Amino acid sequence: MTMSAGWYLRRLSRMGPREVGGRVGDAVRRRRWRSAPPDCPSVTGARFTAVLPAGTIAAVPPDAAKRLIAEADRLMAGHAEYFGVVRDDLVDPDWWYDPKTGRRAPWGYAFGLPYRDEDAVGDIKQIWEPSRHQYLTVLAAAYAITGDERYAERVAEHLRSWWAANAPLHGVHWISGIELGIRLLSWVWIRRLLDGWPGAAGLFEDNPQARNQIWHHQRWLTAFPSRGSSANNHVIAEAAGQFAAACAFGWFPSSARWRADALRSLERHLRGNTFPSGLNRELATEYHGLVLELGLAAVAEADAAGVPVPASLRLVLLRMTDALAAIVDSHLRPPRQGDADDGHGLVVDGAGTDRWASLLATGEAVFGRLAWWPAVTGTDVRTPLLAALIRPYSGTAPAVTRPASRPGHFADAGMTILRGPGEIWCRCDGGPHGFLSIAAHAHADALSVEVRHDGVDVLADPGTFCYHGQPEWRQYFRSTLGHNTLQVDGGDQSVSGGPFLWTRHARSRALAVDTSDGGVARWCAEHDGYLPSVHRRRVELAAASQELRVVDEVRGQHSPRRAVRLAFHLGPAISADLVGNRAVLTWIRHGEGRSAVLDLPEQLAWQAHRGETDPPLGWYSAGFGRKELTTTLVGTGFTDGAEGFTTVLRFHG
Repeated sequence: MTMSAGWYLRRLSRMGPREVGGRVGDAVRRRRWRSAPPDCPSVTGARFTAVLPAGTIAAVPPDAAKRLIAEADRLMAGHAEYFGVVRDDLVDPDWWYDPKTGRRAPWGYAFGLPYRDEDAVGDIKQIWEPSRHQYLTVLAAAYAITGDERYAERVAEHLRSWWAANAPLHGVHWISGIELGIRLLSWVWIRRLLDGWPGAAGLFEDNPQARNQIWHHQRWLTAFPSRGSSANNHVIAEAAGQFAAACAFGWFPSSARWRADALRSLERHLRGNTFPSGLNRELATEYHGLVLELGLAAVAEADAAGVPVPASLRLVLLRMTDALAAIVDSHLRPPRQGDADDGHGLVVDGAGTDRWASLLATGEAVFGRLAWWPAVTGTDVRTPLLAALIRPYSGTAPAVTRPASRPGHFADAGMTILRGPGEIWCRCDGGPHGFLSIAAHAHADALSVEVRHDGVDVLADPGTFCYHGQPEWRQYFRSTLGHNTLQVDGGDQSVSGGPFLWTRHARSRALAVDTSDGGVARWCAEHDGYLPSVHRRRVELAAASQELRVVDEVRGQHSPRRAVRLAFHLGPAISADLVGNRAVLTWIRHGEGRSAVLDLPEQLAWQAHRGETDPPLGWYSAGFGRKELTTTLVGTGFTDGAEGFTTVLRFHG
């Protein structure tokens, strides 16, 4: 996907003068760097001291270690899966090859490569992901647990291969700061986990090639930070990776300055990316997880190196952890909101490890659990490793008041969680469209609902599926029709200017919220995305009847008669039998049949859609690069009458 001149003009319109000036300076610097790449300064006496405390590896639970070793053995055999594409070539990887398209990225000066053009480069995320080297942290962790030098030798072989094939500023791996930041964090943990291996020092601190790569990564991140309208999760990854490397690999004349600057950036942007309630401002739950992982990893490096960090930084991470504990369902699954690309900050676990349970377990170890927190089930490798490095949170400076009971409404983020019997969980969206002027990872999902029963998606958020290369799918998965909300006159509530750009943001506001236990929980909100009309939605969850009622109105004194489509996307486990305006929903849970009845507004003509492609409709994406058939119920009609459109979902048993 290449960007047109119109896109560049739209993108420029979302920048302020300071950001424009910074980007002009970046452009000048890129041209200058092309002709005069500097040499890494000489280093003598470099040592790695940020090791794990004695006994840390012994604290790893046996079942978590077993999963990790199984994953490491698959990797040793060359097998991995990235974004739905299975690979068997990781014994000797080609660092520029995309197995999805069969293309190989071109060689050249990094900033001149058209990385968004899939025809020229391939799927860039398929190329970038292995080079985050998080599969190597898994192999290094397997060495730390088993002492089997095969794992360490494979890590060393692949790092030397990567360093030789990716000279500084050349190739696609030197284009994006988030890739450099996460890669640095991986290298820090690889060195830490290989500390008992006799070849560790020769691979890192005594290796001029390694020092050169580490220095150039940090020089790059200092020169080209994400700015202004792009200062979202990317800037957190850049600062966290820079800070981690400057703490653990503090061998260079600039290390102290890099460390101080990165810490200031991390603290400022972590606060800027987080609502006071603790939810991430991108309103994309997977990025909440990514940012929390990065922040915890950065604090671990600070404490390992004895570098003081502001109390405000720990406080943000505490609030993020409490917020995560508040919004998960009965199976520790958080909302599926906004973009999700399966990005992780630190990976040392095998397949089958629950990411969100792991984060909550780390939060419990570092911050202490509250009485209302859900019980954390399962085990992981990462928690004992991080907990061994991070100083336990005292909460004394600044003073912090944590929630005495489980929050259900996050006013600043516009997220409301209604809970009912039978483990009914309902997320209502009445918040900002997204973060910063471009809202890069937002979806046009104002007033959407997401409903689960005992952890099963019943009314589902379909997910993300892709970023680049397939514009019709990118458009669908972030469209209004692609969510459980009302579409008016065939358009989206917010106006897209490109795959990561919104030029007009619908404004939502909550009108009434009651999440109290027992009786009827209520939520009401409206948005202005369909001016001169306003879309208002009321949701009520009755505990006694296990009934969820949704009422949609299109309001406005001079609002014309308008065409509407009301969509309800069912989870992939749900079968639907639609007759007229009633759908009987059935599914299997724990080997038992479950059911519900969905009574749909009778003023609309209802049709079930499944796996359609022209245009896309009836799809669910469980993870980036993966999609599967599901059923979407769409009602079509007009805004005749004043009674609104009432939908009732009744669960049985």
